[in-house]
Amino acid sequence: MSIISKDISKAIKLLNNEELVAIPTETVYGLAGNIFSEKAVSAIFATKKRPSFNPLIVHIGSKDWLKEIVTHIPEKAQRLADVFWPGPITLVLPKKEIIPDNITAGKSTVAVRVPNHAVTLELLKNIDFPLAAPSANPFSSISPTQPEHVESYFKKDIKMVLDGGPCKSGIESTIIGFEDDEPVIYRLGSTPIEEIEKVVGPIKIKNKKEVSPDAPGMLERHYAPKTKTILTDNLTKSIKSHSDKRIGLLIFNDIHNDDNIQFKVVLSETSNLDEAASKLYDALHQLDEQELDIIIAEQLPDYGLGKSINDRLSRATKS
Repeated sequence: MSIISKDISKAIKLLNNEELVAIPTETVYGLAGNIFSEKAVSAIFATKKRPSFNPLIVHIGSKDWLKEIVTHIPEKAQRLADVFWPGPITLVLPKKEIIPDNITAGKSTVAVRVPNHAVTLELLKNIDFPLAAPSANPFSSISPTQPEHVESYFKKDIKMVLDGGPCKSGIESTIIGFEDDEPVIYRLGSTPIEEIEKVVGPIKIKNKKEVSPDAPGMLERHYAPKTKTILTDNLTKSIKSHSDKRIGLLIFNDIHNDDNIQFKVVLSETSNLDEAASKLYDALHQLDEQELDIIIAEQLPDYGLGKSINDRLSRATKS
């Protein structure tokens, strides 16, 4: 029997009972629980097999919640919230004591955002607590952008996936921290740097930190298929050097034909980076199901969302 359901009232009941529910967002599906429930938060870490040193993102229903959970909102943080929320930007800010330490991996800051998905905003409106909701996948595996992805991962572990259809953006939120009140990108994501800089000016990138990460998504290996995957800027050369293997190809826009290719996914035949981002994880799921020897992924143009997609692919290809 499927655990996928559109029944928001059922999701509310489960969350109120300290159970986990996978929820849709515009980025990826999240494995959600009440941030004030030690049982729920512990279940998130255990279900995902996520290391306890890796903090969680808190999802709130509106900007009004922000002052309830953080002690200080820099002027540029407020500007970003005003422009981009609801939307795929996460802000890392000093936390109030009300935020449990297990959410923040013991740090004095909390990562928070307002998701831009009608179903989850409706859900948040009908509960009186924020939700911790990391991506609904086993730690370091491919993120889920469709309810079926979550069900295949966790059918025996959770009682419900709240069905909100395919995720529109397709890669995780951009995470922004503040150092001396100046914004710093901790994780590239669905909001391109160029759009952020229009609001706050030039911004530094501090995108990877293996030990005691400042925010989720900073670990080197992440978002990875089970199949060995490589990232290349020279498809012809890479295909030739693996010609003895069953090859799967993940490419941006070119209809690349080669007899050695067993399976191929084109992210956007019109070279649209938004479309490519929205299809990225589903493409990796498809490729991972083909019993291939290797997946060869093409590096995308390094601007806009191309930067974020390349970031995800580089982490997926770390061994």
